[in-house]
Amino acid sequence: MREEWTSDGDHPSVDGYQRLAEVAFREIVRNLVREEHFQGAVVVVAALALDEVLPWGGWPEAALTELLLPVDGIGELHLLLPTLARLTQASQDIAVVAPPYLPYPAGWRQGGVDFAHVHLIDANARDALWASEQCLRAGCLAAVLCWPGHADDRALRRLQVAADTGGVMGFAFRDLKVARNPSPAALRIAIETAPAQLRVLKCRGGLAPARAIAFPIHAPAAA
Repeated sequence: MREEWTSDGDHPSVDGYQRLAEVAFREIVRNLVREEHFQGAVVVVAALALDEVLPWGGWPEAALTELLLPVDGIGELHLLLPTLARLTQASQDIAVVAPPYLPYPAGWRQGGVDFAHVHLIDANARDALWASEQCLRAGCLAAVLCWPGHADDRALRRLQVAADTGGVMGFAFRDLKVARNPSPAALRIAIETAPAQLRVLKCRGGLAPARAIAFPIHAPAAA
């Protein structure tokens, strides 16, 4: 790990500034939560709690993360908003490939996302997997959100390799029923409804935490 401060101890290094910015961002979010000015604030708290139990201190970079859902539209995208906001506010582009619902720009902007850096990729079920892989591999995006549906282990492995090659955070939203199947993803998280919680199923580079994280389930609706 690189030092966060310069050798003379007077000024933060680049890494130090980045860490300070992340701490400041988290404090702002916590203040907004206390003041009840942030829509979906409880979800943000869940995102922060998740960061604290992951070995990377957040979502893994240059890797595929699987989010396993009982149904689409229960707040899963809100879980990513702090990260998507940070990326897009730094003028980094993200791609959303063939979502089951069209994103609501006003809601994303309220979460801090600069929608000018969000690229929606329209593709049918047959082409969505190919489009997702190309976006992950391109190397010009910071994050890719995709819904690979009935992808098998080989297809998921291609997505993981593409994310590693492109140096991008990949997020694959899939049915909770596939939780029993093996996966090459670096991180697998199940969103459960009974009780309403997040459960880390797989965490490369560390043990999956035994403790679940409370997560408010939204009524299914357009993201």
